[in-house]
Amino acid sequence: MRVKVQDVMTTEVVSVQGSTPFKDVAEVLIAHGVSAVPVVDGEGHVLGVVSEADLLVREEFKEQYYGEGYQRPLRARLRRRLSKGGARVGERVHGDIAAGLMTAPAVTVRPHASVAAAMRLMAGHGVKRLFVVDEKGRLIGIVSRGDLLKVFLRSDADIAGEVREDILGHSLWAATSDVQAAAEQGVVTLTGTMERRSDAQLAVRMTERVNGVVDVIDHITWRVNDVPAWKGR
Repeated sequence: MRVKVQDVMTTEVVSVQGSTPFKDVAEVLIAHGVSAVPVVDGEGHVLGVVSEADLLVREEFKEQYYGEGYQRPLRARLRRRLSKGGARVGERVHGDIAAGLMTAPAVTVRPHASVAAAMRLMAGHGVKRLFVVDEKGRLIGIVSRGDLLKVFLRSDADIAGEVREDILGHSLWAATSDVQAAAEQGVVTLTGTMERRSDAQLAVRMTERVNGVVDVIDHITWRVNDVPAWKGR
């Protein structure tokens, strides 16, 4: 069975409103031990995300995060001393609330997306987490890289069993009684003989998509080569 985001996501997600003050956002991150928090509107729609990186540009967060002994860099102390009222030098406009600090739009994923699709999305955007939203863009969960990696911690026996039962036993419209599947450290080895080369190739491709499979070693032979030369492996 293909594992989806909804199977591994966490449904209890801490969030903040766009109007949440800077210090309250910092306290949420520290209190919950998270590195980022989604910003939502009154109906739960995800507007953006505020991360530690967004807050670390503010000296107050550094002092609260590292303790009272933290000393601001000399340049920052000078800027603070030279600034007179209003916004400090270099401070973002509206940077006192989450809406002014957040990165938008946030990278989101739907609950029915596959784990593989979620991994590609994370890699493509260079993020450590994805916020899970429903069809209306409302926050319903969060999935981290650790959550996705757990899918690959399946035992070899479990992986080989799925290949034998689901793929070789039911999914292929071809005789597979002469094909065997074994797994070691997530690497599946397929051996045996099938009637057509196209069916053998399909068996390999379907095995590659099984959750937990790291690689597939193809030792399947065939009796009839029904694959054109330009479509060869």
